[in-house]
Amino acid sequence: MESMLKKFLIVLLFFSTIIFAQNKIAKLQNEINEVIKDPFFNRTQIAIDVYDLTESKHLYQHNNKLLLYPASNMKLLTTAAALTYLGKDYIFQTSLYHTGVIEGDTLYGDLYIAGGFDPAFTTKDLDSIVQSVKFLGIKNIAGNLCADVSLKDSLYWGRGWMWDDDPDPSQPRLSSLNINNNAIEVFVEGSEIGSPGKIILTPETNYIKVENNSITVSSSEKTDLKITRDWVNGTNNIIVDGNVIAGEIKDSSSHKEKLTLLEPQYYFLALFHEHLTNEGISINGEDKISRLPENSVYLSSFNQKIDTVIIRQNKESENLYAEMLVYALALNDSGAPAVAENGIQALKNLIDSLYLDPDNYNLSDGSGVSRYNLLSTELLVNLLKYVYKKPFFNIYFYSLPIAGVDGTLKKRMTNSSAKGNVYAKTGTLEGVSALSGYIKTKSKHLLAFSILVQHYTGKSTTARNFIDHICEMLADY
Repeated sequence: MESMLKKFLIVLLFFSTIIFAQNKIAKLQNEINEVIKDPFFNRTQIAIDVYDLTESKHLYQHNNKLLLYPASNMKLLTTAAALTYLGKDYIFQTSLYHTGVIEGDTLYGDLYIAGGFDPAFTTKDLDSIVQSVKFLGIKNIAGNLCADVSLKDSLYWGRGWMWDDDPDPSQPRLSSLNINNNAIEVFVEGSEIGSPGKIILTPETNYIKVENNSITVSSSEKTDLKITRDWVNGTNNIIVDGNVIAGEIKDSSSHKEKLTLLEPQYYFLALFHEHLTNEGISINGEDKISRLPENSVYLSSFNQKIDTVIIRQNKESENLYAEMLVYALALNDSGAPAVAENGIQALKNLIDSLYLDPDNYNLSDGSGVSRYNLLSTELLVNLLKYVYKKPFFNIYFYSLPIAGVDGTLKKRMTNSSAKGNVYAKTGTLEGVSALSGYIKTKSKHLLAFSILVQHYTGKSTTARNFIDHICEMLADY
């Protein structure tokens, strides 16, 4: 009799647990349904998919097969493809070679720098390459300073990128040889009242010409400073117009602008030349774009780990980084010159491995800048489930912005249970807001989720607030 009672209690407990769980899910679903009943969604589309990875079941789905713009949520797919096909130990290399011979302190030949798609390469990294030249005792290069960019095709933007976004730093020119995100920072400092402002370029270079039409005024006068590049005429000339405040500037952002540059390989070469000269190394020849000869002698490389690239790409939503991953995938698949289309094919191959038909989606770039991209929340959640089971999950997971902590989510969900528990990739275009990733719940479950909102006007604040509110509900689940 006692044994039967125990069995009865176990069965009762089992069914009670199921009923409790079902009620809990139903409560969550009702709460989300109430959110999307808001009049805002009478004219705006929203798609949601939420999956409990801990218990292997769906918690919520709404329009999850609908094709929408992913914006920078495309980077989730690009990251997964890179880790799957390139591997977590992949290295981006920027390599140094020479032709001819080195005799004494002179290189009787050409010095070559060969691009390997490193998107994170900076002026500081360039200095380390310059030091490797100096270490060889070279003080004079009798030949030319050359850049080999032959690993990449000639397309300088992704398919579907908007011409009038130039020179916005979110849409840099693409090359196999990149430096400082292929952009330059321009700061205008006030001088004497009535005089032009002082122009400060970071990095410092004579490669860029500046047309300075600014006038220094007192703090009581209107500031209408405009800093841009002459993109209409297709040049790298910087144009500065308007008033600059004299004295100490409290809001430096109003006097500063970051601008993309055309033909980044020439920008790289110019900086390389200048930094060599600064270290006492003279160049007798020209700066040239030239394919590396077969008889070249390898000197050294600057190496960048793929995890470094992925973390920066996802935390700060760097578009150049995503596109360089696409080109690395293309090179891995088909060899040089790498063609973007072949890299996109790798992303399609990954979709196929998710047991979804890649022909049901549209993929144009790796970063999500293009409005030709069309994905679904179903695809993104299936992708997140796929990554969850892979050995590179930790690299992927910790590369994502954390709500209220860092990256593009640093200022979101700061005063809720979602803070520190939402690890997700943001996505923003005009009229588009997206957030997809993972959520740690108060019940110690891990959820995979995707929320895509689009076709609204004005600022993205309202759409983001709804997305954040849903994430807070999921964190409390």
